[in-house]
Amino acid sequence: MITIGLTGSIGMGKSTTAKLFEEDGVAVCDSDAVVHQLYTGEAVALIEEAFNGTTENGQVNRQRLGEALRQNPANFEKLEQIVHPLVRKKQHVFLDHERQGGAEFALLDIPLLFETGAESRVDKIVVVSCDADIQRQRVMSRPGMTEEKFQMILARQMPDEEKRRRADFIIDTGRGIEEARVQVKAVLAALRFERKEKV
Repeated sequence: MITIGLTGSIGMGKSTTAKLFEEDGVAVCDSDAVVHQLYTGEAVALIEEAFNGTTENGQVNRQRLGEALRQNPANFEKLEQIVHPLVRKKQHVFLDHERQGGAEFALLDIPLLFETGAESRVDKIVVVSCDADIQRQRVMSRPGMTEEKFQMILARQMPDEEKRRRADFIIDTGRGIEEARVQVKAVLAALRFERKEKV
């Protein structure tokens, strides 16, 4: 089984690209979705302990947690130390399940793949990218997005240029969904060919 790591900065079209892989029959583990589950499950007590008053009714209040992070950027690291090991555990279970089921590919959708050192846990890295102007346009049109929030998110992410440099494959989403779909199919075809060559 080939494990694909999918990443890309905010607004690059990573979630849409993950869906395209899914449509092509690739099982996807979405890290953001896993975090959402943890915020209503096993991470709640740990987060309340670290950030008093950020949970209610047995789940994390994302607004209050966001406020705590904005007040002190050092809190990001504190939160990551709680959440990342739990996410890794879930990813591990997902990969084991896919491997046992005889899957050809499994994809880990990880926004901070390089930033968290997750590249060592995947076989191939696909970076989703587009022009900075398109990225800004997409992000600023999101509800509740401000320039300050956008800059804060970008500051925590490795520059797009560096991600592209480290990628095995780049998918450019700037030319629309159909073009991205063609690129996804090309990536899977290239991986199949590479595997065949090795046999």
